[in-house]
Amino acid sequence: MPDVDPEEFRRLGHAVVDWIADYRAGVAGRPVLPDVQPGWVREQLTPTLLSAGLPEEPQPLSSLLDEIDRVVVPATTHWQHPGFFGYFPANASLHSLLGDMLSTGLGVQGMLWATSPAATEVEQVLLDAMAGALGLDPVFTFAGGGGGSIQDSASSAALVALLAALHRSNPDWRERGVDGTERVYTTAETHSALAKAVRVVGLGKQALRIIEPSPGSLAMSPDALAAALRADSEAGLRPVLVCATIGTTGTGAIDPVREIAHAAAEHGVWVHVDAAWAGVAALCPELRHLLDGVELVDSFCTNAHKWLLTAFDASLFWVRDATALPAALSITPEFLRNAASESGFVVDYRDWQVPLGRRFRALKLWAVVHGHGLSGLRAHIRSHIALAEKLAGRVREDPAFELAAEPALALVCLRVVTSHGPEADDRATRTVLERVNASGSAFLTHTTVGGRYVIRVAIGSLLTESSHVDALWESLREEAAKVIANDPDDRPDFGSSRSTHV
Repeated sequence: MPDVDPEEFRRLGHAVVDWIADYRAGVAGRPVLPDVQPGWVREQLTPTLLSAGLPEEPQPLSSLLDEIDRVVVPATTHWQHPGFFGYFPANASLHSLLGDMLSTGLGVQGMLWATSPAATEVEQVLLDAMAGALGLDPVFTFAGGGGGSIQDSASSAALVALLAALHRSNPDWRERGVDGTERVYTTAETHSALAKAVRVVGLGKQALRIIEPSPGSLAMSPDALAAALRADSEAGLRPVLVCATIGTTGTGAIDPVREIAHAAAEHGVWVHVDAAWAGVAALCPELRHLLDGVELVDSFCTNAHKWLLTAFDASLFWVRDATALPAALSITPEFLRNAASESGFVVDYRDWQVPLGRRFRALKLWAVVHGHGLSGLRAHIRSHIALAEKLAGRVREDPAFELAAEPALALVCLRVVTSHGPEADDRATRTVLERVNASGSAFLTHTTVGGRYVIRVAIGSLLTESSHVDALWESLREEAAKVIANDPDDRPDFGSSRSTHV
């Protein structure tokens, strides 16, 4: 059956673009969280897709858009809402959507240079340019002997870094696999992606070493790391990888990368830096200090799809040795052999990732940088940091609240303070978070710091302005006042097991 002709596609495309534009224009007027129960979407779709069966004949686009309006939108958590303060942002600017359309329109499969020279070389040039804009050492560029790629996520970047580290630590690894002596070093604040990578490669939980933080800090202690590396080496174990984090998910803690790299160098350990959220802030010259010591590490990752206006998925990943990933990951069946690859003069990105296939993600990022300019991206980041500083100042001045950790860029961690001790504070903090979320005006998530329940306010939505943070603060104060006063008409059920509605 032939596809739609170009003129029909033009008409349908306009309808989809209009739908997206209308959705984005009205998203601020919707509740951030959907008011649906588990199974509601299946119940709504069962009559049309299961009971009646999939359509035998083509259906008009209008009926699909009607179903999206009826079923999908009411059951969607609106990540682009200006009141979305949970997790970390997932920016999807309309410029990046245009880039995604161009990528999908070309429809290339960029696994090899030969399958799309443009997909490969645009990505190479763009990642080299982004390295310069972030202030990364030239060693991470292709001209400097390293290079960058766009992974689907920081989780995938961590996994391929670990695979490269395993290969470097043991030349027999590709033939014999792991032997149980390998060790990987993180902190309790490190993203769970590292623990999952350890599991995926077959190392088991015993391989994961949790390094204590420095006193009075949530950041990794270089002294504790050095002691663990030394003890493991003396015990006949093999230190493989250390993961340092710039901007942990829970609190935004920043590990001392330079000192970590020096400790690891004594044992030849691969150092990977996960800066998934915070790394893009280095576009601002005054924040370049965040990357201190990164020039000494083996790999570095930051996500364009969190705080850099680029729709998921787009995780920027650099290595200082361009041969490291292909050495660990390259497998070449006969059907992939071609003259360009065998010449050694091209990059085949399928050797830089776990999957064979890959999308032309670079067009998304290129469209964002082209449409906003570096000045626009810096203004976006700076505005959120300023809003976080203002919120943190209010928390410091209000006796009903306290900061659970020092603000980190655009992340503020706070808790409610009662007069009844830590347990009551934790219950009150949880209740306040749940009530704010239930209001529909904002969405917050939580973490724990030192075993205490903490509200995270992650400012980063493309549409978030001062008025939205002001409204959030008033909601927090209002709900905290009710809890602290123990208003008989609005008494919190501290004994309940309610969880945040997501």
